Amino acid sequence: MEIKRDLYLDRIKVRRHNGLIKVITGIRRCGKSYLLNNIFYNFLINNGIWEDHIIQIAFDARSSREWRDPEKLCEYINSRMTDQKMYYLLLDEVQMLDDFSSVLNEYLRRPNADIYVTGSNSRFLSTDVLTELRGRGDEIHIYPLSFSEYASAFEGNINDQWQEYITYGGLPLTVNMETDEQKSSYLSHLFIETYLKDILERNRIKNDDELSELINILASDIGSLTNPYKLSNTFKSVKKINISPVTLSKYVKYLEEAFIINEAKRYDVKGKKYIDTPFKYYFEDIGLRNARLDFRQVEENHIMENIIYNELRLRGYKV
Repeated sequence: MEIKRDLYLDRIKVRRHNGLIKVITGIRRCGKSYLLNNIFYNFLINNGIWEDHIIQIAFDARSSREWRDPEKLCEYINSRMTDQKMYYLLLDEVQMLDDFSSVLNEYLRRPNADIYVTGSNSRFLSTDVLTELRGRGDEIHIYPLSFSEYASAFEGNINDQWQEYITYGGLPLTVNMETDEQKSSYLSHLFIETYLKDILERNRIKNDDELSELINILASDIGSLTNPYKLSNTFKSVKKINISPVTLSKYVKYLEEAFIINEAKRYDVKGKKYIDTPFKYYFEDIGLRNARLDFRQVEENHIMENIIYNELRLRGYKV
């Protein structure tokens, strides 16, 4: 079952040999590694690049443990680069490499090295890595599957595919799952054990109850106008919890940095400027949003708005 991700392949192709480190970012489990190590790798092979001129390293693999040491990694890469022809470095989960920025910058100085990296978890956010690379990084953000990408993996009734998509979203692994129980369990577990845990660890949050409640409120009100002050009042009136707008603003920022949600600002068409507040928040993947609510509020109107927002973003529009 093949999923077509031509949009992202095209974005990588036009960045080849541009003298920058291609940094592929996105929410965890959205398909970054598959894009780099399968789709882009096959493109290179099919376009005449020799296999021994493509250096692939997955730093999360047990077999790659020794290469997490910068000196050993450089020694290995140098042993592979035996001529002056172009070499393609495909480095997966690069956050597991010690002092990765200095290693990447080392090979960026070589005229015959074209570098592509992916990374996940709380140690690798686009804001962090692009800052460390000091203007030498070129970000390619990957979203979960759009509906057209999702539908490309199936045959049959497109209406049935749509119902599946608005319920379970576009994380690629769900495509291969056969039962509703498998999909719902996977998404719920992934949210708690991966995304939420990453945010708590990175930002040293001790009270995870407040963050969890905030996620639930945002999930329940996708597309609604809100701001930290309104959220604070909701906590006070509905949850009987006192939490300041400043703290809530920080929590929202953490969720955005982890690619869980995105903020959409209001735009004054007459004044041709953005309005400071209130905002709308949308989930990067609608299946994760539904999982937070135990798949109880699958309201097609609000979900459609979220999906359209995501579609505009992945097509390159600023919303």
